[in-house]
Amino acid sequence: MTSQASTLLGIPLEWYRQMRQGNPVYFDPRFRFWQVFRYDDAIRVLTDPATFSSEPAPGSRQPRLPSILGMDEPRHRKLRNIVSTVFTPRALTQLTPFITDVTNKLLDAAVERGEMDVVQDLAYPLPITVIATMLGVPPDDRAMFQDWSTRLVTGPRHATTSTEEQAKVAMTLRNYFTVRLDDHRQHPHDDLMTRLIEAEVDSERLSQEELLDFCQLLLIAGYETTANLIGNAMVAFEDHPDVVAELRNDPSLMKGAVEEILRCYPSVAGATRVAKVAAVVGEQEIEPNQVVSIHIASANYDERQFPDADRFNIRREPNRHIAFGYGIHFCLGAPLARLEAVVALNLLLERLTDIRRIPDRPVNPIRAIFTFGVEHFPVTFRVRSIL
Repeated sequence: MTSQASTLLGIPLEWYRQMRQGNPVYFDPRFRFWQVFRYDDAIRVLTDPATFSSEPAPGSRQPRLPSILGMDEPRHRKLRNIVSTVFTPRALTQLTPFITDVTNKLLDAAVERGEMDVVQDLAYPLPITVIATMLGVPPDDRAMFQDWSTRLVTGPRHATTSTEEQAKVAMTLRNYFTVRLDDHRQHPHDDLMTRLIEAEVDSERLSQEELLDFCQLLLIAGYETTANLIGNAMVAFEDHPDVVAELRNDPSLMKGAVEEILRCYPSVAGATRVAKVAAVVGEQEIEPNQVVSIHIASANYDERQFPDADRFNIRREPNRHIAFGYGIHFCLGAPLARLEAVVALNLLLERLTDIRRIPDRPVNPIRAIFTFGVEHFPVTFRVRSIL
């Protein structure tokens, strides 16, 4: 079951392999930043925030990341703790019935049509509905949220979305959240937005700017990467139809399958850090303020960490992939993304059979720097007869 992840997603597996063998820590002279390709070197950078900062280099044009993504300790830890309890596996189990209900309604609509685009009709609307509900966003606004988030994350893949347009979308989103935050202050709700407003760090409430950053981060992180995970699962299932039969016979295998999808078909391609001081990575000397780009997808195929790394193995154990990052910035929403993917994919396989991609309709890989995914995955199917 050799992975063919590069086919539809555009993951350059052969280039990664060559770089891991010959130039595992490589300085790009054109753009003047370092690239890291091996697993151990990636872990070295991601687990040393004292040396490798998440904040932009001084004077760089690197965009400011929202909230805790572009923040170092100790402030990062204090802000992260505010919402960490919302995303624990125990807390999220209470969302399982809701996720199941939303998925079934989306599948009901697909069954009525007789075909579906798994990305547009399931992978996108499911996580946007979940995170919008958690934030306390009205149902009528969720379509806008999906459009805003998609444009912010992928931007240029839309013919009408330029860098300037992205900036306008970001401002529109922040203006929207400003109104919603004001409403929540006057009329508290039992939701995540109210929890953020009432939270305290060092005996102080979050500033308006921090609240806006958090809302934007939760929207994007809780939506785009999960949507790509579900879409990438369909690519994996097409590459490995024998796995689909296994999963139908034993749905308990889906958790392991999702982990292997994350390893071989990662939603996130990489991460960047900035050296605070001189450091050595893989025998290369990194100078202060130099940018280091970690190729997560390459690290996930590192033969030194993953025996038979090119083989797609849903029973792989252990599976220490870094698709959700590593260290202090490990993805806060990882438990939610895993839960949504397991529930949605198991229901999809439980209710539908003979799922076939429509070959004459475009799939198109997402054109974004740090994400892998497909824009569409149109399929036909038959409804399963469940006795």
